[in-house]
Amino acid sequence: MKNLVYIETYGCQMNVNDSEVVLSILKKHGWEHCCELEDATLILANTCSIRDNAEQRIWGRIEQFYLQKKKRPGVLVGILGCMAERLKENLLDSGKVDIVAGPDSYRRLPELIAAASDGHPGIDTVLSREETYADITPVRLDESGVSAFISIMRGCNKVCSYCVVPYTRGVERSREPGTIVREACRLFESGVKEVTLLGQNVDSYLWKSEGESVNFAALLERVAQVSPLLRVRFSTSYPSDISDELLEVMARYDNICKHIHLPVQSGSDRMLEKMRRKYDRSWYLERVKAIREKVPGCGLTTDVIAGFCSETEEDHRDTLSLMEEVGYDSAFMFQYSERPGTLAARNYPDDVPPEVKTRRLNEIIDLQMRKSRERYAAQIGSEQTVLIEGPAKKGEGKVCGRSSNYMMCVFASDKKAGTYVRVRVVDATPATLICEEIQ
Repeated sequence: MKNLVYIETYGCQMNVNDSEVVLSILKKHGWEHCCELEDATLILANTCSIRDNAEQRIWGRIEQFYLQKKKRPGVLVGILGCMAERLKENLLDSGKVDIVAGPDSYRRLPELIAAASDGHPGIDTVLSREETYADITPVRLDESGVSAFISIMRGCNKVCSYCVVPYTRGVERSREPGTIVREACRLFESGVKEVTLLGQNVDSYLWKSEGESVNFAALLERVAQVSPLLRVRFSTSYPSDISDELLEVMARYDNICKHIHLPVQSGSDRMLEKMRRKYDRSWYLERVKAIREKVPGCGLTTDVIAGFCSETEEDHRDTLSLMEEVGYDSAFMFQYSERPGTLAARNYPDDVPPEVKTRRLNEIIDLQMRKSRERYAAQIGSEQTVLIEGPAKKGEGKVCGRSSNYMMCVFASDKKAGTYVRVRVVDATPATLICEEIQ
């Protein structure tokens, strides 16, 4: 039986990069990536535990994977990532999963697979204080070859009260900067035109060794210097850590994209304190002001939670008023979902009724849709440089790609993916800029 591995990735960009690391490790041990579930002899799901509905979706997929095991004896099923770290034995006890590997255990996957093949389910969810996979060249999943992710650090030290990440991904540790720059160079030489530097909190990136100290601003500058033709993005920033130095580096280099994802979660100081977010409303708004001043035209996106523990109507209105004041381009918006083992689950009752959470979330979504419509409409008449990603989903002869500020642009062009094109914005929806190519 040929060694074919099928992998599904759930959650954030970090998980996409982790899946690429997993495929690289397995490739060195004779496994080939396949795109069809029915062809695979090894089925993997790289999971996320941020919200309960994400976990429930995985349980549903496990049932589908188990059908493959019953149809084709010898097929193995593995659960990777945050859900593997959090649920461990529960997954193996289901009798439908053969391998459970946490985010820091991917180097051991060949051993775990061998053990599972011999009838001994494998589990390794030990967290590491050193593992960064810095020496592994990921197998890129982006078929266009235009963009790639580079993981610059792992883990998180913030311990926000609602978040499972510190428990599933461990403490912060940063990659040696030279390995990051070399990876960016290799990617650019292979034809990649855009890299995204990834970390749970990129602003806390810090490498110290033998008298050398490199913070995130310095790292970003080094990657930008690889080539002016290599676009550089990053995600995710933390409001209390984003520095003026970083903003000045962004403004200095044209190839550093002018977009920041700055999760606010709530506009209420009482909620922010309860969430352990380590900043207040005024600090956040001061950082937004600095971004607008130092990086003109910078795109700004965010995350918002509706209905956190004990949230009142006043707290909710504070969130709406902050969103109104900032004017985000777009946002990820969710109802609060209690995650077992977090500080909030241990200390605060999840006491906002579901129907209230739903109503508040809908109000947040309605406000953001209005602001997105305004923000995108404000781009009409402007000129943008777009990196073509590929064909647009709709429209014969049309292509799509993002501007520097992360807005999706659609326009007619015969140019190929990976080409920079200058366009003029002629119309807009709340999520797309309709453009024409400037000849």
